[in-house]
Amino acid sequence: MHRNLKGLLAGAVCLAVSAAVPAWAGQTGSAERDAALAKIGLTGARLPHAVLKNDVPDTARAGEMIEIRNGGFGSDMAAHPTVATQFYALTDRGPNADHEGPQGKGKFFPTPDYTPRIGLFALQPDGSVTLEKTILLRRPDGTPITGLPNAKGLGGTSETPYSADGSPVLVHQDKPFNDNATSPDYNPLRLDEYGLDSEGLVALSDGTFWVSDEYGPHIVHYDAEGKEIGRINPFAKDARASIKLPAELGKRWPNRGMEGLAITPDEKTLVGLMQSTLNNPDKSAQGQTATRIVTVDLATGKVAQYLYKQEKPKNANSGIAALSATQFLLIERDGAFAGKKPEAMKHLYRIDLSTGTDLETVTAPGTTQDEALGLLIDGKPLEQAVLEGGWEALAAKGVKPVEKTLVADLVKLNGYPHDKLEGLWVVDDNTVAVINDDDFALWGSDKGMEQKILSNGQLDGNTLYVIKAPLLAK
Repeated sequence: MHRNLKGLLAGAVCLAVSAAVPAWAGQTGSAERDAALAKIGLTGARLPHAVLKNDVPDTARAGEMIEIRNGGFGSDMAAHPTVATQFYALTDRGPNADHEGPQGKGKFFPTPDYTPRIGLFALQPDGSVTLEKTILLRRPDGTPITGLPNAKGLGGTSETPYSADGSPVLVHQDKPFNDNATSPDYNPLRLDEYGLDSEGLVALSDGTFWVSDEYGPHIVHYDAEGKEIGRINPFAKDARASIKLPAELGKRWPNRGMEGLAITPDEKTLVGLMQSTLNNPDKSAQGQTATRIVTVDLATGKVAQYLYKQEKPKNANSGIAALSATQFLLIERDGAFAGKKPEAMKHLYRIDLSTGTDLETVTAPGTTQDEALGLLIDGKPLEQAVLEGGWEALAAKGVKPVEKTLVADLVKLNGYPHDKLEGLWVVDDNTVAVINDDDFALWGSDKGMEQKILSNGQLDGNTLYVIKAPLLAK
């Protein structure tokens, strides 16, 4: 049996399959949408926010508190399937910042009970944007999930969750940490087997959603009210997953998992975008440009994989949206601010999967398929092969990445003031809207948590920009 056909989706996922036409066809309110987007343009429109928390000291500004914003709707976006003037946007796991404490490397979680969520937004005639509805992501039993890390074996990479005061987040916060499972005082770190660092969003015509994340990676199917109804991931022992991704995708670089998610216009095939090079076989493979795109046939469970070649090592692929059955728009960016580094990269590329090699079908001499590591090139995982022998090592076996064409350079277009470009909304074949991840206006440094302030002195905020450019290849 093909290694990616284990655990097929046996009728567990129900899709309302649309015709193979662009997602924007048949929507109501297109004229109103276009008028509003024209007013937004490259100047941008801020999404609304509320204050989530304002009692965390700012380590960069003595005596000041951080305004943690709610907010955070910048991990991805998707068109409303039927209402042209509306779109959905996704948060990630919630406010967080890097921290190393008594239980090792991890993250500050100043609001550890935060639930990742989908927001429904509406364009207004004056070019402003309003939040119409919030959908909390929930477990199959209907209880809200958190953004806390998963346990090992379910996608966790030993990220310790810490409270704002630097103490670990525990099952019983009022008692001391104790990770001895046989002790009567056992009180381990609080993890969440359903927790997501949600990053990719698909909105289907039947009202349901697919969400991809950076922990597993997991791809989770939610109903219209946010309750889980299906799951896909690479973990053989996770009985929740009806379809299994290739096991090597579980070797994602921590905090750089499946950053983007799209679906073909017929709603039959999911397309997941890995943010960075896999740690395959280990983290020594990080310093190169080979990244992966995975497709999942929802009816059969069949998986295909393709390579995408980044412009610079350690860049981030942070969004993907369908243009046709094979053409997709993809975000590739670095983490720099153009206000500080004029060479900062925030690019949109058009790719065509039909031009790349499906890694699952390679049978050239000197190649093998390994259950845990995927395609091997002369006995080496392809990430290691590229690191040691360059892309020529793959070309010698007939393996080539998907072709890419630059569609837009945001730094050249409007001096893009944010570090993160993450969300894509393909409006029509000549228009795309993008959004940044504002990190809830919070980030971290060696000192601790700080207010996220842009080069212009403003707090970072989710901002919608509109780009006019031919998107489809002629």
